[in-house]
Amino acid sequence: MKMHSLRIVAVGAFIVLVAAAMGLLLLTRNSMRVVSITDGDTIKVLNDGKQETIRLHGVDCPEGRQPFGSRAKQFTSSLAFGKRVKVIVRDHDRYGRTVAEVILPDGKSLNRELVRSGFAWHFRRYSDDPVLAQLETQARAARLGLWADPDPIPPWDWRKHIR
Repeated sequence: MKMHSLRIVAVGAFIVLVAAAMGLLLLTRNSMRVVSITDGDTIKVLNDGKQETIRLHGVDCPEGRQPFGSRAKQFTSSLAFGKRVKVIVRDHDRYGRTVAEVILPDGKSLNRELVRSGFAWHFRRYSDDPVLAQLETQARAARLGLWADPDPIPPWDWRKHIR
């Protein structure tokens, strides 16, 4: 009887894994052109002839008027503007934006490149990605980008102060 129960559990687990994998495949959108850069962590892509706003998952760049805000936007633009990217949807936020990882034509993650280069924080409130955490630690240690500032203010604190 126990062996039969274990088989049922194993088959059920397999079905759940396959369904999850299929769901992830459905959430990946290939070859969308980046048509606008709103700021360092928000872009617009052309999806079936319509513009769609994409908020980068797991990262938070400095705000436009914040130190390094303009440089983060320029960095994002230099990597993504006008390029065809793959969008891996993770969620939708309260503003209706698609929250996603954006894969550049060279296969690199735009999200990770921002953190690696010191133009974004790993947004731990919404992400437990160990790679982003490690990239932030490395950028801090190397004093790259915003980490050159002796006391960088996280954008979530900056936004609270502005409001």
